[in-house]
Amino acid sequence: MREVAEAAGVSVATVSLVVNNKPDARIGADARQRVHDAIRALGYRPNALAKNLVSGGSRFIGLVTDAIATTPFAGQIIHGAQDEAWKHGYILLIANIEGNEEAEREAISMMLEHQVRGVLYSTWYHRAAAVPAPLRETDVVLVNCYSPAGDVRAVVPAEVQGGRTATELLLREGHRRIAIINTTTPSPAHDGRLRGYREALEAAGVAYDPALVFNAQPDQSGGYDVVEHLLAQGPTGVFCHNDRVAMGLYDGLRERGLSIPEDLAVVGFDNQEVIAAHLRPPLTTVALPHYELGAAGVRVLLGVEDAPGDGRVEVACPAVVRSSVGPAQGKGAVPRAVGLRRS
Repeated sequence: MREVAEAAGVSVATVSLVVNNKPDARIGADARQRVHDAIRALGYRPNALAKNLVSGGSRFIGLVTDAIATTPFAGQIIHGAQDEAWKHGYILLIANIEGNEEAEREAISMMLEHQVRGVLYSTWYHRAAAVPAPLRETDVVLVNCYSPAGDVRAVVPAEVQGGRTATELLLREGHRRIAIINTTTPSPAHDGRLRGYREALEAAGVAYDPALVFNAQPDQSGGYDVVEHLLAQGPTGVFCHNDRVAMGLYDGLRERGLSIPEDLAVVGFDNQEVIAAHLRPPLTTVALPHYELGAAGVRVLLGVEDAPGDGRVEVACPAVVRSSVGPAQGKGAVPRAVGLRRS
């Protein structure tokens, strides 16, 4: 600032008034122009940290994540948060800690030193999370996770609604004998999607049949391994816990000479584009709204969007319709080619 003052032939106080755009400053147009010219010539930028110390705040928002920066589809949380922060004149400070507790402590400490407006604390899959103690020193919003005590605002996917939507995609095509391949892992996704499945069946007047509920590892092998038991129950449609499970189901059906959706309609969950859009036929699924989770987290942090009484904002999981769901064949009958295998 002293260098700018010398170049412009004014005092340091005058430079400060111009830089901070004080409306009541009595500075002539010529002096103001000389200051702006010197700033451009010297490449001067105000010391943001010093300004933060004076104002007691900053235009930074912290984002601490466990692994979402290295998880392609969940990285949309960062994208959504970044776009929303820009809209309101803020910049994200991002720390991807990969489970390193020391890195987490140092990242949070750095963010607090920079007097961030607040911190988003996010996980790559929806789960309960322990809030690091230092975050209690600032505003914090959990994204894609929640505190079991319910004492911190959280933005999470609407798992129940998502399960209901997935099941309704099949019900609308006349399917009545609908199976669900759920995960073996206790989680909000396991419980919420199953509850949504049951609610959709009940609303459609279809009796819940426990024999149509299968638990499998939440990956391609899990979907493949359950095929024989699934087909024995004679469903016409199936809702898979995620797109990787659906991919394994596709493999098992193909080996048995069965067609999708003619023999079995399939709905996934997550909308992992690299999987869902490139299966044959492309997979109808329900999207996890990662981009909107990040954006909503910023809105809640800034007070642009209010959290309800329980402090939990649920973001809808939208349907993504492709080609793996067709009309039911018969009234919930066993698919016409069940049991056939390629020779």
